[in-house]
Amino acid sequence: MIETAKKNERGILVAVGSKSESEERMEEMMDELEFLSQTLQIDILGKITQRLEHPDTKTFVGKGKLEEINSICKMDKIDVVVFDDDLTPSQLRNLERELKVKIYDRSLLILDIFLKRAKTAQAKTQVELARYQYLLPRLTRMWTHLERQRGGTGTRGGAGEKEIETDRRIIRDQINVLKKKLEKIEKQSNTQRKSRSGIVRVALVGYTNAGKSTLMNLLSKEKIYAKDELFATVDSTVRKVVLNHIPFLLSDTVGFIRKLPHSLIESFKSTLAEVMEADILLHVIDASNPSHDDHIKVVDETLAEIGANDITTVKVFNKIDKTDQPVPNNGKGLSIQISAKSGQGIPELKELLFQEVKKVHMKIYPHFMQHETY
Repeated sequence: MIETAKKNERGILVAVGSKSESEERMEEMMDELEFLSQTLQIDILGKITQRLEHPDTKTFVGKGKLEEINSICKMDKIDVVVFDDDLTPSQLRNLERELKVKIYDRSLLILDIFLKRAKTAQAKTQVELARYQYLLPRLTRMWTHLERQRGGTGTRGGAGEKEIETDRRIIRDQINVLKKKLEKIEKQSNTQRKSRSGIVRVALVGYTNAGKSTLMNLLSKEKIYAKDELFATVDSTVRKVVLNHIPFLLSDTVGFIRKLPHSLIESFKSTLAEVMEADILLHVIDASNPSHDDHIKVVDETLAEIGANDITTVKVFNKIDKTDQPVPNNGKGLSIQISAKSGQGIPELKELLFQEVKKVHMKIYPHFMQHETY
């Protein structure tokens, strides 16, 4: 018998927090990092934290903590060490030299998950471009994250500077190819969006795993991939929905997350055009998550970064069937509490959405609305 199934890699997590960071906050950060790691089939065998005012400029963690990590790597035969923050090129080089295992920082982890999840040509091109731009300054002699592009396997401990320069040239060439390919795809996407002008557009936004795709299925009555996992949706999905005879377009977009790589936001701006050009945003929030206030802040900040923070927004507190805690409304804007899974609050959400869509529809088709009764 020949074993062909790929075995999960063995990993440990490392996070550095300030001395003022609460224990609960650190724990929540590590839980999220573990969830991300598991998405890439990395089995987490341990979590290591350190309190520092500033991460060490050379190795991110202090000397004693690095020795502890090294010892664990050897004892538990660790394949991957995952850091909760971005590492500088020099930190990455030093860590790979000291630990002699594959190193993931948070951005690379998210980029690889996006690469795994992307289905359409546009999403795949966007993620590959962001990934190459991120990798270019971070190539090292032990580099292992280009295996699928290079076709090789295993660690390249003996690779020399000449081979690294070859890799750099390959990456630069690939970046140019992907940029041209993306420009062509974006022209097609812009043409498609223009053909849909004149109809009200609603976009679902929210922190990853908040339940956007499940809600999309409920409202559009179509089967969109929805699962309890991070970044289940990477591609933008658009469906036509009709409420009380008023049609509108509903789009499900990629979930946001804490410390989302800037290169990914830049590359995904064409996909996020569905958000930027929307008339109404449904901000879906996992009310059962203790950190939902932080998640709201992350989404609001990302919306501001892409210039979508002035769009009419309805906060949809989802998963209320999974929490006994009251969900406070901060008094700003519209909000509603639902359970997309049980259907609780869905009729009220549809009515609220209908009223908001009708307001926009009246601006677009004022004469049409005068002859209709709703």
